[in-house]
Amino acid sequence: MQQFKSLADLLDLQDVDSQIDRLLHERSNLPALEAYKKAHKAHEKANATLAQLTADQKETSLTLDKHEGELELFEGKIDAHEQRLFAGGLSARDAEHMRLDVASLKKRRSTMEDDVLALLDTNEELEQAVAKATEVAASAEATMKTHEVEVAEAWKRIDGEIARKESRKGAIVPLIDADILELYESLRRHKEGVGAARLADGICGGCHLTLSAAEQLEVLSDEPPRCLHCRRILVV
Repeated sequence: MQQFKSLADLLDLQDVDSQIDRLLHERSNLPALEAYKKAHKAHEKANATLAQLTADQKETSLTLDKHEGELELFEGKIDAHEQRLFAGGLSARDAEHMRLDVASLKKRRSTMEDDVLALLDTNEELEQAVAKATEVAASAEATMKTHEVEVAEAWKRIDGEIARKESRKGAIVPLIDADILELYESLRRHKEGVGAARLADGICGGCHLTLSAAEQLEVLSDEPPRCLHCRRILVV
């Protein structure tokens, strides 16, 4: 008699365990969770892009400052040479050398000015890219946080339901024979979470295969009854 009571309670336990399994599956497969994971990756990618562009812009800015400083020194040198030429007092040979030096310095200055202009353009482009990347990163973060809130709310609801099911399970377990409970838990681990099923109209509720009348008599003579096909515990 105790065994029959244990088996009846076992179906209740199986029902509660199945509900808990479904809730855990729902918890791990929330659409909002998948959306959060995608948003998190997008946020990381946006931050990485922003960091790289910021570093590139900083390096370009430093290079620009260096070139502008060198250009300023060259201009000062050219001015000094030209002042000496205009002041006079140089021999024809020295004056010629000075003019050649000035011409060479001016040619070098022209190249440096081109470099500075190119760096100015690059720096401006990078500043614009950084500004755009900052907006993208901020948008990605906002999207991620929105999905994060959705996930937290869903988990709170699901965890509350799981807690109630676990409380119900805690009340059922003591009603079941220890040996039957151990077998049930072992079967659940190997039978996709279903260790016990109802036998109705000769059909196993676990594997949904039919047992003949003779097979049913054979099954019901066992303690506990188990399906000949799937070996789950059967409850009439």
